[in-house]
Amino acid sequence: MNGFTKKSVGTLTLGEKLKKLRSDKRTSIVEASKFTKIQPAYLEYLEEGIWEKLPADVYVKGFLRSYADFLGVDEKILIRLYEREKEIRENLKKNKKKDLGKSKPVNISPFIFTPKKILISAIIVLVFAGLFLLYREINSFANAPSLVILNPQNNSQVSGNSVYIEGITDKEARLFINNQPILVGDDGRFRENLTLQSGLNTINLKSVNKFDKESVENLSIRSDYKEPEETNNEASLENKTENITENKIKIEIKVEPGPVWISAEADGSIVFDGTMLSGAVQLFEAKEKIVISSGKGKATFVTLNGKELGALSPDSGAVKGVTFTPETKTINAENKPKK
Repeated sequence: MNGFTKKSVGTLTLGEKLKKLRSDKRTSIVEASKFTKIQPAYLEYLEEGIWEKLPADVYVKGFLRSYADFLGVDEKILIRLYEREKEIRENLKKNKKKDLGKSKPVNISPFIFTPKKILISAIIVLVFAGLFLLYREINSFANAPSLVILNPQNNSQVSGNSVYIEGITDKEARLFINNQPILVGDDGRFRENLTLQSGLNTINLKSVNKFDKESVENLSIRSDYKEPEETNNEASLENKTENITENKIKIEIKVEPGPVWISAEADGSIVFDGTMLSGAVQLFEAKEKIVISSGKGKATFVTLNGKELGALSPDSGAVKGVTFTPETKTINAENKPKK
């Protein structure tokens, strides 16, 4: 073994042991390199523990055998220390990778909600909501409300004496048909049953927003409805008598002046609920009773089983629940529901 005495190694790291053993021999890296034929840089890497700059294991173990021979120590001890430290290094690298993998969510920490961030976000949302509402108010003030008529078409003709007026306007707008207020749904849609007079009917629709901006549409609707002609021959009178007896109640409602909202209930069922234009006529039949409600009692005229009873009420205001039965002779307090 070249005249050198082998020495035992303590519990230092491999690099520390190599450096200590070389120092004990009072030998420099250059001298050790000349004896072992190992480059000085590789000897420094071994002593400093810079393993990543060393070549493959087979060469490192060869270096350790030559260095052990030079230092006078058992080569198996140095190789065993190298392998153990190598295993420790590899385990540390694996744990470090796991820790990095677990810590990845921390990288998105800027997106974690804190009370301060929540407060700032709430303020931003409120500011934008306020600006949006302000824009809507300014837009409503500057522009007239929308008014779209879906049915019927202008200059159309209907075969009966009524038509449904359907359309869309702003949900907060007020709608009028021939100056009669009409209910508008929460989504801005409206649908009103309108009774027509025979011939040409002019319908005016007006939508008014809260800033009193108006949108107006006019419809011309022609009705070819013809009221049944009265005849004086005996057969016709017999048929009329039989019809009255069979149906028991027949009511004719006429509006003048209009428009007027009318609701009619026959034997417990709603048969009409809509607006009648000026001069329009509606006929209702029932076996037991007919209940009439009107938005303008003074402008609503009733004919019961061929007998004219006059206005539904002497007042120009609304009247509700006026009941007609086969025994009804006149319109008075007896016809009106008790409060």
